[in-house]
Amino acid sequence: MENNHIDQQFNEASKLSEEPTVFPGFEKVWGKIEEKLDEKEEKKRSIPIWMPYGIAASLVIGLGAFYFINKKETVEPLQPVIVKNTTLRGPVTKTDIAKIDSTIKNNIQKEKKIVKPAENLAVNPDPIKYSVTIPPPQALPIPVPSDRVYQPVISEYYTERETNADKKAPYISSGQRKDTNQVKSIEEVVVMGYSKTVKRNYATTSSAITSSSVSNLPQSTTYTSLQGSTPGVQISTSSGNKNKVNNINQGFLSNSNPILIRGAASVSPGNAPLYVINGILTKADDFKNLDPNRIESVNVLKDGSATAIYGSKAANGVVVVTTKDLSRRERKRMKKLQKAINNQQQVSPVAPNDESYDAFVENPFELTRSQPLSTFSIDVDNASYSNVRRMINNGQVIDKNAVRIEEMVNYFKYDYPQPQNGDPFSINTEYSESPWNPKHKLLKIGLQGKNIPMDRLPASNLIFLIDVSGSMNAENKLPLLKSSFKVLLNQLRPKDKVGIVVYAGSAGMVLTPTSAAEKDKIIEALDHLQAGGSTAGGAGIELAYKLAQENFVKDGNNRVIIATDGDFNVGMSSTSDLQTLIEDKRKSGVFLTCLGFGMGNYKDNTLETLADKGNGNYAYIDNMQEANKFLGKEFAGSMYAIAKDVKIQIEFNPEYVKSYRLIGYENRKLKNEDFVNDKIDAGELGSGHTVTALYEVIPADVQSDFVPKNTNLKYTQNTSSKEFGDELATIKFRYKKPDGNTSREISKIVKNDDSRISSASPDFKFASSVAWFGLVLRNSELITRKDLSDIEKLAKEGKNKDEEGYRSEFIRLIESYKTVQK
Repeated sequence: MENNHIDQQFNEASKLSEEPTVFPGFEKVWGKIEEKLDEKEEKKRSIPIWMPYGIAASLVIGLGAFYFINKKETVEPLQPVIVKNTTLRGPVTKTDIAKIDSTIKNNIQKEKKIVKPAENLAVNPDPIKYSVTIPPPQALPIPVPSDRVYQPVISEYYTERETNADKKAPYISSGQRKDTNQVKSIEEVVVMGYSKTVKRNYATTSSAITSSSVSNLPQSTTYTSLQGSTPGVQISTSSGNKNKVNNINQGFLSNSNPILIRGAASVSPGNAPLYVINGILTKADDFKNLDPNRIESVNVLKDGSATAIYGSKAANGVVVVTTKDLSRRERKRMKKLQKAINNQQQVSPVAPNDESYDAFVENPFELTRSQPLSTFSIDVDNASYSNVRRMINNGQVIDKNAVRIEEMVNYFKYDYPQPQNGDPFSINTEYSESPWNPKHKLLKIGLQGKNIPMDRLPASNLIFLIDVSGSMNAENKLPLLKSSFKVLLNQLRPKDKVGIVVYAGSAGMVLTPTSAAEKDKIIEALDHLQAGGSTAGGAGIELAYKLAQENFVKDGNNRVIIATDGDFNVGMSSTSDLQTLIEDKRKSGVFLTCLGFGMGNYKDNTLETLADKGNGNYAYIDNMQEANKFLGKEFAGSMYAIAKDVKIQIEFNPEYVKSYRLIGYENRKLKNEDFVNDKIDAGELGSGHTVTALYEVIPADVQSDFVPKNTNLKYTQNTSSKEFGDELATIKFRYKKPDGNTSREISKIVKNDDSRISSASPDFKFASSVAWFGLVLRNSELITRKDLSDIEKLAKEGKNKDEEGYRSEFIRLIESYKTVQK
């Protein structure tokens, strides 16, 4: 084989620049070759053992000889060190070079037939004991790093695999190719060596990893392997900002990534669960350092299942881990433990529905002659409707005590005019037929609160009081709560302030009152909240009101917004104790909003009591639609009171009214003498809010089975006066300004009317249909017609414009309930 082309290339390369007398990197390359060849682990070789030595040494000597023979200038002879690193004997001639070149080329052609394509090697390369590529002459000198391993060049492509993550050289990932023909032909690949060795595992990565990125990796892959895949385990991976959480001294936020057992952990510092690996109680570090590939199964125990096996030290839950390849003793121990776990699971079934509602009896008919006055407090709450909606949508049986008709009616807006003459609300009445009792009448009384533009509303001092106990861990509780509060934040202005207090086993302040302009800071504090532990609601209320009073805004909107499922079980937890507490706190001038979340253990009675006795309002948030409605669209009405302690007293004229009853408002009724007593608490009316009340009336000339039995009294006047003409009733209202202590009174006269329901307004028809549906849900004994189709028809007649779709939703709700009843 002629080697003129090699001579020509060496000559051309030598003309370009002066080269060193010793091939750079030669000693390192040769040292690597000898080190690899000296290993004794190879069992078989694909070529004779003398071949790699002969080829490598002959080629190096031959290249060196041609390099210096063809130089025009006088150069120094080869250094003796090269001779020492060779195993060939005698001088090297052109004939030797030709034989080597021919042999190498033949070997390459053979290897091309048996070796997999380069792209396959890049995906799953076979271990290569050694593999060295010497660059072509024109590229000399190129040092070969001692810590880099090169794959064999095959056909037209090569693939490079990195083993050192800190290398600065460019990296070619799997699947990338480089055409070596752009550099030189395949004939210039000089040395390749192969041997079969025992397959080993190599730690490789698909991208470069720097030392700085290593410091940012998770503490343990065991944590990440369990996150999102192990039921009952919650792992916090947020790093947080230490400067922002220094004020959180109760352990509610953390810069580490602790494991919490959902529904069992506490927010106190001692909230870590127990770890049991193969039946042995271990430390958290042992679990953290456990190889996730060795884990066979993970069981999470909490509540009774945990404490029954491990006692009180397992109050925060137990993580039971079984690894693979157990010894006989470990298998026996784990079998015993698993049996105990199974027994506990059998005696600890899913907790039944534990929702709580105050029982009440619907208002009866009253005889007008003996009791012409009816007095009650207004109610702007609407929690009952959204709660009942949740039950129907979930196919649950409706608890009749969850149905408060006034809250269902007041869930909807009605078209009432704005007040005049400086009054905070307008008074509107309508009198027509009752749809559920033939010959009876309905009197609708509506209040419309004055709309105050947002830029004229006073500054707000809002304290979020958030329940983060274990019972709040469900998706429709704390996660929904966080999203709901973000809706409220979007309504606030820079002059408004927000503080956050949380409570579980104890209460703590998460965020001092902060301007709403720092929305990111407030949202970050919300996002860090986690559920766990018991529920000390009383302590939370105390701390929230204390914070609100310390940051009280004179002539502003000072309000505590409590968000919870109402399940208080630590400290002050009874309804009566909480009522006493909240009645005392309302004297501070701080208003209250209660937001209910969740199901299963929902305590409606607790939240209703708090709202009723604490100058507050109450809503149930069952989804984001409801959050957008109450905290977004109706934000001003929900959060800004324009009148407080609003009371209504109606006096019916016995000339036209034989008997009457108030529909709903059972827990808002007042004594008649309480109407003029300014010390008696009543309801609040917000900006733009509407309040509607319905009275069912039995006219004087109607015979009805629902009229109470008349008792003839000796000393009572039984004759009525006709000097009041066609007056059906007189309605009186008393209210105070939000920051006042003395009430004002206004009144309105209602005329007798014989109009039929067909000519009634859409609002009258729709409000009647909602009340009618509530009476059916409560299985009222005071109505004669209960056909759901009739209710649906009346609701459709009162649907009117329905721009927001809430009335249409009510009609669909009736349809859903009809399907369940069939």
